[in-house]
Amino acid sequence: MLFFSLLLSFGFINEVPAKLEKVAPSYGLVVEKPLPIEETRSFTEGITLGFKTDVDSIADSYASAKIDADQLRLRLKEGLRLGTISFDNIRSAFADQLVDKIIPHWYGTPWSFGGHTAIPNQGKIACGYFISTTLRDMGINLNRFTLAQKSPIDEAKMISCGSEINQVVHDTPEKAFEEIDHLTKEGLYFIGFDEGHVGYLLKREGELFLIHSNYLYPVSVCMETLKDSSVFKHFTKFHLVAISHNDTLLQRWLDSGKVL
Repeated sequence: MLFFSLLLSFGFINEVPAKLEKVAPSYGLVVEKPLPIEETRSFTEGITLGFKTDVDSIADSYASAKIDADQLRLRLKEGLRLGTISFDNIRSAFADQLVDKIIPHWYGTPWSFGGHTAIPNQGKIACGYFISTTLRDMGINLNRFTLAQKSPIDEAKMISCGSEINQVVHDTPEKAFEEIDHLTKEGLYFIGFDEGHVGYLLKREGELFLIHSNYLYPVSVCMETLKDSSVFKHFTKFHLVAISHNDTLLQRWLDSGKVL
């Protein structure tokens, strides 16, 4: 955390994020604004964004998304009880709801070291609070303050619920990327950057994306390809924890069990 304080004190971070009107093609993709849901599923070509960013509309839409997430949880729990669905269905449904329905509301929300807003695009949000708030709003029973204030490795331990935490340590981003790619399969993960940063790691259609509250450009919540992320290139040690493939975590979500 000292790293961020130094960045702030020396003026290396601009608190006002730039805004893009175009999403770049697949490689080097950066998503900085709330996206229509159907457009979050395709990263293969440029997308011109045209939608309202009125904060009240975003807040209303987000409230509906949280209700939808809870209704999804109840349907999946009942389906599992009746034997009409498998845990594979739950894994994919959880990831899709979080990535495509909850998180897009947060794109463009400014980063701040002390930011802890609970409403997307109103106020600012730090990397840890982005993770804890979106997980809570997906319906996971956790204290967002407790999780957000932990170090990356302790945050990984809390999210893991006792499951495996993979440590990746390499002296070059190319080697780190290769191992991370090898360790992951299609789905959603938590990624901690040594002692300095946290985010979501998404593997979709074989490509790795980093979704995080970015303290570098664009200084806001965004999604970008992992290999092109400046933040990723600044670190050599990473903590990986499965989210959508973590059956213990997902069972607690279904049962509203506490994540401590």
